[in-house]
Amino acid sequence: MTMPRQILLVTGMSGAGKSTVLRTLEDIGWETVDNLPMALIAHLLETKAPEGGDGADRPLAICIGTRTRGFDASQVIDRIQALSQQLGTDVGTLFLDCAGAELDRRYSETRRRHPLALDRPASDGIAREREILAPLRDWANRVIDTTDLTSNQLAQAIRATFSGEEMGRPVLSVMSFGFARGLPRNADLVFDMRYLRNPHWVPDLRPGTGLDADVAAYVAGDPAYADSVGRIEDLLLLLLPRYRTEGKSYVTIAIGCTGGRHRSVHVADRIARRLQAEGFSPTVTHRDLGTAPQDSLEGAPKAKLIS
Repeated sequence: MTMPRQILLVTGMSGAGKSTVLRTLEDIGWETVDNLPMALIAHLLETKAPEGGDGADRPLAICIGTRTRGFDASQVIDRIQALSQQLGTDVGTLFLDCAGAELDRRYSETRRRHPLALDRPASDGIAREREILAPLRDWANRVIDTTDLTSNQLAQAIRATFSGEEMGRPVLSVMSFGFARGLPRNADLVFDMRYLRNPHWVPDLRPGTGLDADVAAYVAGDPAYADSVGRIEDLLLLLLPRYRTEGKSYVTIAIGCTGGRHRSVHVADRIARRLQAEGFSPTVTHRDLGTAPQDSLEGAPKAKLIS
């Protein structure tokens, strides 16, 4: 069998948030399977991990409920115990509960029919389902009552409980670009470096890029450089943990200048190094680094700054 790092059974009342839990777990790196009969779990573990996954190291969440074919709460518990013994590890069970009145309101609001009361009031199905699921609720080692939780609050609770140190982090990208060639379509945060002095207008520096030491030194010599770029870095260090808390899967930081070869390249490289020093793992790209320098893109040269 292919042994995931962690196996979690997700169950609970219809309308209590199981779909939200599965989406959130998937966003933080879990493999998720919905409505899989317990008898097929062994077959699932014997199959090859999905493309792009981390193989046996990727945790697995299996969602079951009263809509699952052949569902029987007592038999589910027996199979969980047998599977735990077979794998030599505990299989966790997360039960999502919710007050009947709130579930009734949710079904009324969405105009959906309860799966156990297709031709009756939703309250009848809610009461019947609570009775059927009672053994699983008593068995579960984690119970979350979603009565007073929004979908976002439930998602945050799941991230806080089930995110590993690396799995909960958004995929972080730092890129440089030239405004003359358009804004990056996928940028979340854009910082404009056109206030810094431009190496393009220094003949010896024009052929180089922001990765060259002399170009970098020229950009860093601008009187506004140290304070402004330092504040941008501090802002990013404040915001990135917030993005993680909110469950954002991708964060792209775009640093722009006119042509995308000098100022933005150097600043993007510096910011990426600072983020790496703070424990982040950004991917760095320079979109317009290979383009040819053009005076027509850079505009008129600015008056020389007095240092």
